[in-house]
Amino acid sequence: MVGYQPSAAAEKGVSLETYHVVIIGSGPGGYVAAIRAGINGLKTALIEKDPFLGGTCLHRGCIPTKALLHTADLYDEFRDSSEHGISAENVRLDMAIVHDRKAAIVAKLAHGVRSLVKKRKVQVFTGLGSLTGSNTVKIAGPDGETTIHGENIVLATGSIPSSLPHLEPDGGAILNSDHILQMQAVPGSLAVIGSGAVGVEFASVFRSFGSEVHLIELLPRLLPLEDEDCSKQLERSFRARGVKSYVGTEVTGTTAVKGGGGAVLSLRKSGQTSNLEVEKVLVAVGRRPMTEGLGLEAAGIEMNGRYVQVDEFMRTNVPHVYAIGDLVKTPWLAHVASAEGVLAVDHIAGKPAEPIDYDKIPSCTYSRPEVASVGLSEEAAREKGYEVKVGKFPFAAIGKAMILGDTGGFVKMVSDARYDELLGVHIVGPRATELIAEACLGMRLETTVEEVARTIHAHPTLSEAMMEAAHSVYGEAIHI
Repeated sequence: MVGYQPSAAAEKGVSLETYHVVIIGSGPGGYVAAIRAGINGLKTALIEKDPFLGGTCLHRGCIPTKALLHTADLYDEFRDSSEHGISAENVRLDMAIVHDRKAAIVAKLAHGVRSLVKKRKVQVFTGLGSLTGSNTVKIAGPDGETTIHGENIVLATGSIPSSLPHLEPDGGAILNSDHILQMQAVPGSLAVIGSGAVGVEFASVFRSFGSEVHLIELLPRLLPLEDEDCSKQLERSFRARGVKSYVGTEVTGTTAVKGGGGAVLSLRKSGQTSNLEVEKVLVAVGRRPMTEGLGLEAAGIEMNGRYVQVDEFMRTNVPHVYAIGDLVKTPWLAHVASAEGVLAVDHIAGKPAEPIDYDKIPSCTYSRPEVASVGLSEEAAREKGYEVKVGKFPFAAIGKAMILGDTGGFVKMVSDARYDELLGVHIVGPRATELIAEACLGMRLETTVEEVARTIHAHPTLSEAMMEAAHSVYGEAIHI
């Protein structure tokens, strides 16, 4: 344990069970922080309200959603297999088996998380954790309440789905992301409100499963946080798949269909109103931090609006209390929460701790087509005053994409004309969420576009599109 110093309270002796680190929440931020704390030799307690570890990401988010997306991709491939010379007759979807497979994957990963935590000698408490002071945590568990003492505390309670005032999910016709993961039948029609990553992914899944899908977005384009070219390409690709997109459209109300057969949404766009009747509605308008009942006031924790205020090491205004993941105003992504957990615990342990560069965080949407990005969009780069040069290369000119039968989309590179610095990479198309790792590493190492262009990429691979996009910045792409 490098550089760790116990607090005065510990030196005086505290009657409660004392831990170097107490972590509330076992999502990808909390459990990674717990494992890291164990690696650092810290006596660690991990508190989780659910009977399983892994949090929303593992049980109600990233993993089960991506399991459904993979099933959707396979379903599409089987139905389109004739062009590959494969005759697959009577292809059908069995949702019971789909859910069983999803549950098995989640259970196996959850077991793995618990094993990793146990290996690092982390004490796990099942119950609802809340602060009763800056060093004390009450645990309301199935067998009653207990209180423990933490020399340091890491808050990692994550977030819960948001709703709209006139669209409160009830698990019937109106769903949130938790509900839809358990839906046993494919609806004939589905309206998805919100076109962030969650909305786009579920729209993609249920279109593949056979639903008539309506994707509604208040802002002018789908995936509004992505580069505008990516948004346009996604909308074109969705249109080709039969997904109906309604951008710049507000949902002003909803009424239930008589007999419990769905819902009618009232829509407004550019002053014009219309109605949309669907069997199911998914409210995917974002999430909100899970701070209720956490005891932030009791510990004197300062807030930044609805978020916990932290510094570059994830410390709150109370120096030995840290907050990570969806509680803080940083990108709400599982990999960000994990990195923040490592940062916080390394700082507690007195190890070298490098603040996170949030300008180099990969963003991934696992729809069909996939969308991934890192760094600045073209618009953001111009707003920051860069003299911007852009290169784009389509997957339609990549041999491996042709082999896969997935040629839609492109790789787009945004660079600084003055120093040739790579400022951002934006990908729409096959395996975009895997390809983006090359750009993340390159930007971490402050690479130039020329270095990417001169890096030999294997042929035939999808990654050649990265090399060609780099050449395209100079107008020198080879295969187009």
